[in-house]
Amino acid sequence: MAQFFKAKPNKTKQLSAKLTLTVSQLDHLGAGIAQHDGKVVFIPGALPGETVTAQLIEQKKKYAKAKLLKIQIATDKRVAAQCPHYQQCGGCDLQHMSIDAQREYKQDALQNLMGKLAVNIDDKIMTSMITGEQWHYRRRARLASLFDKKTKHLQLGFRAANSNNIVDIKQCDVLAVALSALIEPFSNVLNQLQAKMTLGHLELTEAENGIFAVLRITKALKTDDEQRLKAFALEHQMQLLVQDNDGELRSLVSDDHIELPKYLLANGQVECRFSPGNFVQVNADINQRMVAQAIEWLDPQQDERILDLFCGVGNFSLPLATQAADVIGVEGVPEMVTQAKQNAADNNLTNLSFFHADLSADLSQASWLGKIDKLLLDPARAGAYESLQWLSKMKPKKVVYVSCNPASLARDSQVLIEQGYQLKKLTMLDMFPQTHHIEAMALFEIK
Repeated sequence: MAQFFKAKPNKTKQLSAKLTLTVSQLDHLGAGIAQHDGKVVFIPGALPGETVTAQLIEQKKKYAKAKLLKIQIATDKRVAAQCPHYQQCGGCDLQHMSIDAQREYKQDALQNLMGKLAVNIDDKIMTSMITGEQWHYRRRARLASLFDKKTKHLQLGFRAANSNNIVDIKQCDVLAVALSALIEPFSNVLNQLQAKMTLGHLELTEAENGIFAVLRITKALKTDDEQRLKAFALEHQMQLLVQDNDGELRSLVSDDHIELPKYLLANGQVECRFSPGNFVQVNADINQRMVAQAIEWLDPQQDERILDLFCGVGNFSLPLATQAADVIGVEGVPEMVTQAKQNAADNNLTNLSFFHADLSADLSQASWLGKIDKLLLDPARAGAYESLQWLSKMKPKKVVYVSCNPASLARDSQVLIEQGYQLKKLTMLDMFPQTHHIEAMALFEIK
């Protein structure tokens, strides 16, 4: 009996095909969503309401990914990208969308994720967005470097989208103006160094007390290189530090001590210093307003005990301690705990204590864990799921949750709701304009 075999589909041919697709919405990462052959197709760079020509680049069982080739019919929400490096650099991914449309999309994405995983969001819960400048808002950035052996040129910039390649840039329109203006001069001076083949990343920071630059080195610099860098730092009136393989910092400008960058909180009443590598919010304006709103929502009283988990160097703890009787900050990075304690001492805050703990581990023996009045959470993207398992020991009346990942916020909201809390307020903070990243803050109260 003759046997007939069904021919396998030609995947190469499928992936090379050019398709005309209509985009219906954006996903939570900012990619356009269309339908083709019963599958969802994700198209980065495409916007809702547009008809586009796209090429499939990846096929999965339930979805596909495509590369945007041409926009046949554009939406009125599309704008020309301001940055000349936009098509190559992986730093921003929504410059092709008007700022009002970006914010509307982020608000909807936050509301939809919370609605799917946690609770329906009505107008009483969703408060006004906190927004600021759409350009030149970043006070800090880390530039990657890569020495090209063929051209003998040290590339300085950001990584390309979905790649380890470095996009050699001359400006960055989301960086503070003073920092953006330093990129090309820094690239020039670094390319004059004998050590340019062994240099690492460059961190730039605009602080209340000046411009700071930290250059990662893998080998000790020769005297000529140090002198050239020192002259550059003096010319541009900045603090320039080098950091070796052991993480040790050394100033090329000052011989006696290393000054750390600082920013102000609580209407200038509190100074917060941080070291290279410490996490701080990059958008100074939005951070100020975020901290103020968190304190307003918590409404700290003099006789209350307030716990700040994932406290960093004291971004929320320090201003809270100016209003509450007893504030406890807990952080998982030892160096940040040390800096937080120094910040408390520098601000003469004696009602504030800091502890180091792995907040994803067993906390049952932690000396600081116990009954509190209010709780503030500001975790990394992974969220605070493990920490929330100890709610029954803490029993706070109010919880303010600050999140940089709506998906983990929605997941953790379920834990809070299951333990008797009610979502009272939710707001979107546009911490990162021109990107899909969403910062949010939620207030929960015990029923």
